[in-house]
Amino acid sequence: MPTSRNTALERANALLETAAETDSGYLDLLGPANQAGPPTGITQRLMRTTLLPQVYERYWRPALGRAFKGPFGPSMAGEVELATKLLRPAPGHTVLDVACGTGRFTRAFGAAVGPDGLAIGLDGARAMLAKAVAERGPDTVAYLRADAVRLPLKSSTVDGLCCFAALHMFAEPETALDSFARVLKPGGRIVLLTTARSGRQPLRLIESTGGIVSGQRMFDRGEIAASLRARGFTEITERYAGVTQIVAGRLG
Repeated sequence: MPTSRNTALERANALLETAAETDSGYLDLLGPANQAGPPTGITQRLMRTTLLPQVYERYWRPALGRAFKGPFGPSMAGEVELATKLLRPAPGHTVLDVACGTGRFTRAFGAAVGPDGLAIGLDGARAMLAKAVAERGPDTVAYLRADAVRLPLKSSTVDGLCCFAALHMFAEPETALDSFARVLKPGGRIVLLTTARSGRQPLRLIESTGGIVSGQRMFDRGEIAASLRARGFTEITERYAGVTQIVAGRLG
């Protein structure tokens, strides 16, 4: 049966450990709180402003991504294509897009899972989600305002999980990875884009200093892959560009 937008919200709500209120076209578990956890720096604070969501997809995210990925890294459209390829969403699947921003990836996943599937975009910023809802997209998409570190979904509920350009801004990234593994079904796939610090000086020192200034954690190359292996992920792949890494794997 084709999915209407209201039905998508209802289906997403049924996957939560605690039912959420519907507000402004998305589910909200945070209520009056500005965000779920402590702020980690200026970059995260900008995500809560009302101006940034208006320029996020077209200008901010592509420009910031290019600065981090360098001239040979994928474009934002290329990131969406690669994330979809690595997650392998199939008709009827449920895909969770953590720190979805204005929903560019979520909409792509919603199209890929077909009318019987579900794509949930999760973010903590009201302004980002308001823009995501306004962008419309497939009726298989639902948005959720919630904690991205301690996911509010029931265990083993999603077939794929994407978290691009966000893990390095979390106050507790290891806790987030635990949560990601918990909500994935056995055999479910994950794909992450985050920072990757050089192993050579003085680049390593420069990159670390930049991370401290902006409030972004600089992970080492191979660190995220090792963390996924420790949580039972297999078929792990790593792609590096500039100071970024795209890491994917399969649970079990």
